[in-house]
Amino acid sequence: MSHHSHLAFGIDIGGSGIKGAPVDLEKGEFAADRLRIPTPQPATPDAVAQTVAQIVDSFDLDKHVPIGVTFPAVMLHGVAQSAANVDDSWIGTDAQALFSAATGRSVVAVNDADAAGVAEARYGAARGVDGVVLVVTLGTGIGSALVVDGNLVPNTELGHLEIDGHDAETRASDAARDRDGLDFEAWAQRLQRYFSVVENLFWPDLFVVGGGVSKHHEKFLPLLDLRTRIVPAELRNAAGIVGAAALAARH
Repeated sequence: MSHHSHLAFGIDIGGSGIKGAPVDLEKGEFAADRLRIPTPQPATPDAVAQTVAQIVDSFDLDKHVPIGVTFPAVMLHGVAQSAANVDDSWIGTDAQALFSAATGRSVVAVNDADAAGVAEARYGAARGVDGVVLVVTLGTGIGSALVVDGNLVPNTELGHLEIDGHDAETRASDAARDRDGLDFEAWAQRLQRYFSVVENLFWPDLFVVGGGVSKHHEKFLPLLDLRTRIVPAELRNAAGIVGAAALAARH
């Protein structure tokens, strides 16, 4: 893998799978096919770190290639402050140090929604947009990434805003749509309430909506009446890996 100044490696840790690929930083695309390994159960720090090392070792990477890893938690300077869909023993774990030790390389660990946000801002639906961009992922919960003039404001956790007495994601996430048996029209009413509150707090220039349900964006985004332009994410499942690689290279 030559041209390593334009290459970084991204790994996306999820509740069911851990995926990794080298990324061409000029194009924002995978430079080789990604590898996916099921997330170990229980997803303890040591077990996950071994899987991360296994993925890195599966590629012939120059030792100077930056490596970024996404993690489903609030990440303060590489230390996990929460644990979503992984073992509770992650809380307080220095994930960055753990992954660096396991791989024998310097690794940058970031929140998964933040990584997706950076990928959309640099290569996807928010590319070339100045000002304030909010990337919102609708899935099991609601993830958020706030990007200002291309710079990430990390760990915003806007899925946990309290709206009408509820933690927002318990009402407006894709999982809530499933749980309550809502059609897209009924769900859009909850999304309307959520995005209205968020736009009144942040006055963004653009909303980008990601998560698996974004592939059905034409069924719910047109139903929303907001001042802010709102568009579907473009990188879909590649966003975590691409964003982690981009953040590692910048780091």
